[in-house]
Order: sequence, then C-alpha cells, then structure tokens
Amino acid sequence: MSNEIGKVIKQTFLNLKDKSILATPSEYNREFCQVAKEFQVSVTDCKRFQEFIAQLNDEEQKEVKKRDIQTPEEIIPILLERIAKKNISTLGVMLSNSLAPSISLQLDENLAKFNVKIGDAPALIFEEDIQKEMQAFISKRFEADKAVVKQKTEDIAKLVTLMGKYLKDAISTHANGTENVSGIKEQIKAIDLTRNNPSDLSELQNRLVNAVETIESEMTQVNKNLESGKSHVDNLQDKIKVLESQLEVAQKESATDHLTGLLTRRSYEKEIKRVESDFTRNNKEFAVVFFDIDHFKKVNDTYGHDAGDSILKTFAKILQSQTRETDVLCRYGGEEFVAVVQFKLKRELLGYLKRIKSIVEQNKFVHENKKIHISFSAGVALRNKYKIYEDAVHKADELLYEAKKSGRDKIVIDDGNTI
Repeated sequence: MSNEIGKVIKQTFLNLKDKSILATPSEYNREFCQVAKEFQVSVTDCKRFQEFIAQLNDEEQKEVKKRDIQTPEEIIPILLERIAKKNISTLGVMLSNSLAPSISLQLDENLAKFNVKIGDAPALIFEEDIQKEMQAFISKRFEADKAVVKQKTEDIAKLVTLMGKYLKDAISTHANGTENVSGIKEQIKAIDLTRNNPSDLSELQNRLVNAVETIESEMTQVNKNLESGKSHVDNLQDKIKVLESQLEVAQKESATDHLTGLLTRRSYEKEIKRVESDFTRNNKEFAVVFFDIDHFKKVNDTYGHDAGDSILKTFAKILQSQTRETDVLCRYGGEEFVAVVQFKLKRELLGYLKRIKSIVEQNKFVHENKKIHISFSAGVALRNKYKIYEDAVHKADELLYEAKKSGRDKIVIDDGNTI
C-alpha cells in the first residue's frame, strides 16, 4: 500500500510540474486525490472529504464548487455563513433592490457603494452596523420620495384649481350674457310696432349695443384667462415630460450594476427571455458564456479592494467593447460575468472568445501605477444542444468549473474545443 501511495505522490508532483501549477496545499490535495482515483488507490482522507462535502446543503456545495475548495480548512468560512442559510443571498438581493431608485432620483455614491458591498457579501446584512446603515438609507429614500410626490401633487392641484376658476368664469359670463339677451328679447316682443314709437326703438338699440359690448368684453377677458391657463398647462406638461424622462433614467440605473455598468442579474433574467423567444420562433442560435476572473480573491488580498473594483470595471469594459448591443451581458455576481451571444456560424463565436482572451493576455491592468496581470476562465454552452435554456446555463457553469479545475486561464466549450 505504501508503495502505491508513493507512486501517487510522485505522479502528483509530476502533474503539477507539467501543468505549471504551484504545489500549494489546495492544488496538491486536489491533484493527489485525482491521481489516486486514476491509480484506483483508496485514500481515506480523500474519501472522507468527499463524504463531508456531500453533507453540505445545495447552496454550500455550489459555493465549494465555485471557490474550487479542496481542503477542509477552506470550508470553514462557508460553515460560518450558515447563520443565514441558503436564503441569505436572496434576502441580500431583496434588501439591495429595496434601496434602488423608486421616484426620487437622488442616488448618491455612498448608496451605490453600499449596494455593491451587500451584493458581494450578503451575510453582512446580519451585522448591527450594516443594519443601522440600511435603516438610514431607507429613511432617506422615503423622505426623498415623499418630497417628490408632494411637489408633483402640488403642481397638479394648481392646474386643477386654475382650470376650475377659468371654467367658472366662462360659465358665469355665458349665464350673464344669456340673461341679458333673454331680457332684451322679451322687450322686443313687447314693442307694438303699429304705434311707431321711435323712442322705444332707440332705447332698445342702445340696450342691445350695451349688451353686446358687455358680452364682448367679458368673452375677451375669458379668452385671455384661457390663454394664460393654456400657458400654465404647457409648463406643467413640460414638467411632466421631464419627470417621465427622469423616471426612465431611474429605471435604467436600477437595471444596471453600479460598479461595472452592466446589467444586474435580475435585469439579465428579463433580457434572456427575449433571446430565448428569438431562438424558439426563428431558430436564432446563441451561446451562454460564463466568465470568471482567476484568483480574484488573491488580487483583493494583495492589492486591496479598490484594485479589485478597478479590475472588475476594466474587465467589464473589455467585454462591452467586444459584445454587440443586441447581445446580453451582465455581472452575474462577484467576479463572475455572463454573456449571451447570438451567432450564425460557429467561427463567429470562436472569434469573439479569442478576441477577449487575446486582449486580456496581451495587456496588464493598472491601478495606482501598479501593473497587475490577470487571467480568466470560461465555460461555453451552445443553446441548440439542449432542450431548455436552463440546461445550457447549467452546462456552461459546469464547463467553467472544469476550466478552473484543469489549471484556469482557458475557455472550455461544450463541443470539446478548448481555447
């Protein structure tokens, strides 16, 4: 048995050397267990570790897979997060969305950073200081919304009052004019023309002229008031158009990630329905691509979170520069991005993937005059190979894990190709 273990150890080191992977405890443990499996050697520690992983809940197992955890020590942070259990991420998203713009557009930079912080680490919502900060933001949001609603309500109330006044004036003028004309009509009927009394006719003429002049004057004033009212209405309509435009901007802002400017995961889920519909109706093929920045935690630990944010923003810009507006691109969470790319020929998709990889490989990311080299891994699933969209997403996620497991810095496609 010891001879077999010795062979496994030797082969493990050879494999790590061939793959140019540093023999860290995590990398060694993963390769060791893989080699032991290939040599059909039963190693208690490897077996126990897999049994332990199987006892975790679904969300924890996904996190183990995402972080590529290979040692028991690395699982400790995940177990410490059990206070929130599997619903913590959903709760974090809900709370973050509740702080997003609603009516007021006064979203300051502090709130944007706070939303990013909660999105990256939902477990923070159980900390007292974070809860106080959330309460303060929620109070500010309510007050800002109330102020906007009050202002717009006052504008509408002014319009209603103004139009009511002008309508009342018009009705009053019409009633007075009608009454005067009716009185004159009765006088005309009462005149006995056979008596041929010129003084009666002259008096009637004067009254008719006066009545007409009065009606003309009053109608002129009503017209002036209505013209003035129209001006007020036009101003209010302009304000309403501005408000509609501001609300449209607010909706767009709430649909995008504050750090990278890409779609949020929630907005992505809406957009993918459009692409899926196009695939179903018109057989327009697309690919689901999962991108993940390699060793991103190490970048944060070495250079700081500001450097990490800078890399996320720059990587997002690279993806944007190569992805068409008709395609879908979002920040899926943390350092993970998703692109849904439509294509006619597979070489178009391959060209897209190769361009992104080439840009990242040939350039270094700069933060505060420090040049930082990064790489990324990706998994790609072609939609037409699966019955439903969700199966394609699941496969792309599996291939991303495979890319990271096999040494990172590569793109694995479900047709067997690797870039």
